[in-house]
Amino acid sequence: MKYFFIVLISIFIAGTQSCDAQKLSSHSRKAAKLYEEAHSHLTFGHYHEADESLQKAVKIDPSFYEAYLLLGDLHADLNENDMAIRYYNKSIELNADFYPPAHYYVGKLYIGEGDYIEAEKAFKHFLTYQKIDDYSKQDAERNILNCQFALTALQNPVEFTPHNMGKSINSVYSEYFPTMNVEGNFLLYTRRLGNEGQHQQEDFYASMTNNSGKWVNAQNLGSSINTQFNEGAASISADGQTIIFTACEQNGIYGNGRSGYGSCDLFFTHKQGNRWSQAQNLGKPINTASWESQPSLSSDGETLYFVRGIYRGQQRESDIMVSHLDKDGYWTSPKKLPKCINTIEAEESVFIHPDNQTLYFSSRGHIGMGGSDIYMSKLDENGLWDSAINLGYPINTYKDENSLLVGPEGNIGYFASDRDGGFGELDLYAFNMPEEIKAEPVTFFKGVVYDSLSRQLLAAQLELIDLETSEVLKKTFSNSKNGAFFLTLSPNHNYIINASKNGYLFYSDAFFIKEGHTQLEAFVKNVPLLPIEVGNSIVLKNIFFETDQSDLMIESRTELKKLQAFLISNPSISIEISGHTDNVGSYKYNKELSENRAKAVYDFLLNNKIEKSRLSYKGYSFDQPVDSNETEKGRAKNRRTAFVITGI
Repeated sequence: MKYFFIVLISIFIAGTQSCDAQKLSSHSRKAAKLYEEAHSHLTFGHYHEADESLQKAVKIDPSFYEAYLLLGDLHADLNENDMAIRYYNKSIELNADFYPPAHYYVGKLYIGEGDYIEAEKAFKHFLTYQKIDDYSKQDAERNILNCQFALTALQNPVEFTPHNMGKSINSVYSEYFPTMNVEGNFLLYTRRLGNEGQHQQEDFYASMTNNSGKWVNAQNLGSSINTQFNEGAASISADGQTIIFTACEQNGIYGNGRSGYGSCDLFFTHKQGNRWSQAQNLGKPINTASWESQPSLSSDGETLYFVRGIYRGQQRESDIMVSHLDKDGYWTSPKKLPKCINTIEAEESVFIHPDNQTLYFSSRGHIGMGGSDIYMSKLDENGLWDSAINLGYPINTYKDENSLLVGPEGNIGYFASDRDGGFGELDLYAFNMPEEIKAEPVTFFKGVVYDSLSRQLLAAQLELIDLETSEVLKKTFSNSKNGAFFLTLSPNHNYIINASKNGYLFYSDAFFIKEGHTQLEAFVKNVPLLPIEVGNSIVLKNIFFETDQSDLMIESRTELKKLQAFLISNPSISIEISGHTDNVGSYKYNKELSENRAKAVYDFLLNNKIEKSRLSYKGYSFDQPVDSNETEKGRAKNRRTAFVITGI
């Protein structure tokens, strides 16, 4: 992990140049003159020439500690850590107290090489000095904790066996910033085209799984998104139909006729058939004159996390921001995530898992292995973020780690690495997530809405409702062109699904996945809607009674309110509520039970502003089975409450 800290050579030079040769530690005028030549070279950024002058100076005077110090600065600036450490230590050996920050800098370099024992020694020595600036003092204290954490983490590694995702995904170029739909069959990522030293630019590539579950050869996403400039760091919606991504300007131009607010902005595109629409800027308040990048869209599509960077001189400070869709469908003014996530250092590479409660991100400010580590935080039951948890070694190392994607089932992680054995530069790898840092698994319900008589595909409203609390968790509409819909489900709920459209009877179903589901299954089911006509009927699938009882259970309230709302919005309709049973027990017993259950629904409607003249009820015992009574599955279908339109 390279530390791109810049030692303020110019400040140090200014202080030493104000002294004449006699005030330097060297008694050699020739060595002092070479030292001053090195200053002049560094003023113009001539590192090679400065290095030559300083090498000559220390050869003439091996005790010239100022020259060794400047050599340390020079090589640190060039990210040549081994050389910088050697020269800093030589200067410290000759005069440990001449320049106290040298201990701090060498400590940072030791962490950059993963030498935590020596780094801790250097930081502790630095803190023995009285006159040190507050930032360096606090950073040294934090890095001592980093060293102690890292040494413990090295002794307690987490399970981590990454494997390369193969040549269908990776190439001789760099691949990074992966994103995936909830079905787990579409992978989108950034590829940096071009070789080092040449013109390079970022484009999106995508791959899908075939019938065998293998990734096919990745393809360029196309000119409606990719331009001659940089596109990268995307987030794809749960249903795979929307992409939010980063595009950056070059000389004030974003490419492809796009306009922005400055630096990098977030854009979006929708899938239209097999093509992606022309990308549009997300606009204010998401984008500003600052640097917006690395979006992550929640699986319900209503929360957007992203990184905003503000430049202060040459340095960019970055925080993780969050915005929510308001009731009118506009993004709210973004807010910083709390201090348990954002620190005074850089936070980047944010990813919200489809469970909508597990956040992964990279940070330089939390205690870790040094540099940029990956962390996890979870939303608690009060909607507050827990303290950040370091993912551990060797997921995190002394190198920079970021760009983590966790699959929808929570057990597979994806990341970019330039480790040995790859196809080129950065490659994408996959690994099994350790149990303690897994997200909650999620699944989905998808299908199409259609007219059950004409088979016409319909645009209808769908509501995802918590069965126990009646809270509406998600509202969406099926596609107006193909009737398709997609809803994400997680195991911490039992759900009711309602579909409704003017002129049609509503549809309802339930998914019981809160308990007893160690392996979540996808639900693929089409939704038929019956037109409002006399004689048409639907089963109220979410009306519940205890065994052999006719008292409505509390879980029935959502369905009852849906029926009430339907009757209020269609005041000309009259209905009969019917109760049905299986054939267990006598006909007389089941006749009475079915009638009492139908009456319970009837009474609810009467007590909730539905006119008596529009309602009737009847119990049918087991006269009208819809399945066999020879199996439990069939008997369960026969035990039902329904309604039929009797008049319009």
